[in-house]
Amino acid sequence: MITLAVSIIGYLAGCLHGSQLVSIYKQVDIKKNGVKNAGASNATILLGWKYGILVALIDIFKATFAILLVLYILNENGINGKEQTLLVYITALFIILGHNYPITMKFSGGKGTASLVGILLAIDWKIAVIGIGILLLFTFATDYLVVGVLCMYLSFLITTFVFFGPEPTSIVIFLSILSAAKHMENYRRIITKQETKLSYMFSKK
Repeated sequence: MITLAVSIIGYLAGCLHGSQLVSIYKQVDIKKNGVKNAGASNATILLGWKYGILVALIDIFKATFAILLVLYILNENGINGKEQTLLVYITALFIILGHNYPITMKFSGGKGTASLVGILLAIDWKIAVIGIGILLLFTFATDYLVVGVLCMYLSFLITTFVFFGPEPTSIVIFLSILSAAKHMENYRRIITKQETKLSYMFSKK
């Protein structure tokens, strides 16, 4: 029963899309313009970095809030240790599923990068510092956000295994595969030199 509850909390939180809220406000369908992705990067391409940051913040903190809420519920019910950790990772899984396949957007959402940052912040500060640091390092080094995202997932995979063991790691493996599949078009655009660079995104006002 508790597994179902945290899954629902995670999924519903994931469905709260920053890009959808900004689209309504700006009357621009982010899913049908730019690179046609409901995420912060496409919001930046279409509307400028200020709206891109707003979308990212909404998607980050919805994930952080959902996990903190689940942690509160679990602690109140005396669920801790390995069981708590696994339930938190299940929540994280459904946050990403809700973001990527939201019922509010006919199951066609974003790619979950900002939400993963929020998840890292809520799970463990050490995992967050390492993961976000690697995201920034490889993003700025290559000028491609998608490269930083790939490295962040690899970092999350390794740190989860080191800190929490194989069961939570299996969830991160699935999330990593899902992310790679969702970003496949970006990898192709890098090869053909059509992928939008980070420096271009932040040159837009």
